[in-house]
Amino acid sequence: MNRRDVLRQLGALALFAGAAGFALAQERNRFTTLSPPVQTGVEGRIEVVEFFYYGCPHCRDFDPLLQEWLKNLPADVVFIRVPVSWGDRDARRQGEARLYYALQSVKRVGDLHEKVFAAIQDARMNPVNEDEVREWAGDQGLDAKAFMSAYKSFGVQTQVRRAMQLAKAYKIEGVPTLAVDGRFVTSASQTGSHQAALAEVDRLIGIARRK
Repeated sequence: MNRRDVLRQLGALALFAGAAGFALAQERNRFTTLSPPVQTGVEGRIEVVEFFYYGCPHCRDFDPLLQEWLKNLPADVVFIRVPVSWGDRDARRQGEARLYYALQSVKRVGDLHEKVFAAIQDARMNPVNEDEVREWAGDQGLDAKAFMSAYKSFGVQTQVRRAMQLAKAYKIEGVPTLAVDGRFVTSASQTGSHQAALAEVDRLIGIARRK
């Protein structure tokens, strides 16, 4: 083999190594690894968390795709939602979180989740105005008095505070964001689309299983 052939092969290897390195960097950029990991609320199963808030149009667009994904949720995976608020001064999003946990307490998140998006984004309901929330609850066929009792309850307030702590622990800066097994975080901003983010979650679940 002459010197020219050697140089040609070395050049090809360098290009291959560069392409492989670029591909690996792209793969790593699709998610963030948390260090230290966050303690999950389940044992022996993989926890997937969606961080969202009702005033976010991207969260609303993402929700139908998420609902389809949830139809095929593996048996060893637990899914939870966490409504995000950033600090005590973020009153509006805390109100949205109270709405979510109040609906959860009366077991109506499933059928009213999308309607809260509509109420907040289309009807401009103020989630911290109790009169507006009470009227909305009545319009949905809820017992308005019981719902408002849940909305103002200590238990719901405790869940809102816990949600704030989780958002801080996961270093959430935008929504919707998805976390897997307390160790990985991904989003459409990292993967390029909502569909790609869900595909990345599937891949990260596979990694969590192996580890």
